[in-house]
Amino acid sequence: MESSGDPRSVRGMQKSRAGGSPDPIWAVTAAVWGEVPLREAYAQTNLQLYAQLRRAGAAEQDLGIVRAGYDLAMHLCPASFRGSGKPLLAHLVGTASILASIKQSSKVVTAGLLHAAYVFGDFGDGITGITESRRDRVRRAVGPDIEELVARYTRFDWNKNTIPTIRERVETLSPIEREVLVIRLANELEDHLDFGVLYCGNGEKRRDYIRSPLNQSVDMANKLGLRDLAAELDAAFTDTLTATLPETLRNTHDYTFVQPPASHSPRLRIAVGRFLDARPRLAKAVHPFAAFVGIRG
Repeated sequence: MESSGDPRSVRGMQKSRAGGSPDPIWAVTAAVWGEVPLREAYAQTNLQLYAQLRRAGAAEQDLGIVRAGYDLAMHLCPASFRGSGKPLLAHLVGTASILASIKQSSKVVTAGLLHAAYVFGDFGDGITGITESRRDRVRRAVGPDIEELVARYTRFDWNKNTIPTIRERVETLSPIEREVLVIRLANELEDHLDFGVLYCGNGEKRRDYIRSPLNQSVDMANKLGLRDLAAELDAAFTDTLTATLPETLRNTHDYTFVQPPASHSPRLRIAVGRFLDARPRLAKAVHPFAAFVGIRG
């Protein structure tokens, strides 16, 4: 969306003031960034996502399931941030917004909201990954079909070694595998909008990753018949490869991290479990007692 009258582009923002005079802040931004347009204003908050879905004519039942997904994401990721410093919850909403913009079902949009639940979600159990009790909680919130998508996304092997193989297999994927792949591609787009990965501590490494093999995501989107998503990915990757960021804006974190409030502290069982995790010899010695009181299985 690069029209000069589009308020979501740098050019549109420059001309949005009375009389068409450019906003000085956006004039400076245009000068620094080479007047790179913001092609799409994807939602970053729950309210923006709800408004987007309502404009698209979503049914009340669909809105309710998306709301349930957001509520769960809010409880699981209240203090998590991407390596760039962006709140993880904003990334999850952005991913869901991208999925809504390419007309995915409410099931896929809600799974997009929860795609990081099993990796970064705090279920209060002091562990990571998929467990049956965690799956039960997600099922109760959004139903078994959405939970299955989230679980499959978590197990989806996406890295420099598997991406070329996935690209070759796109046409043979089952319907649910295609949905998982679409969520993955939406996640990649959201991460790269606004040069997001460049604000991470390993920004240059992330830029190299675009060159190979992440650039193959564009071809995957095309093979899925999602031309708009492919174009957005291509543009976001191109912008990220050519942008220059001030080093003062780069974060020290490479990937998602937790920054809890100073008053936050884990429950005693969790704290003791983590203490033992860091001391394997002691953990082995006290294992029978720890298992008896529920600290170890």
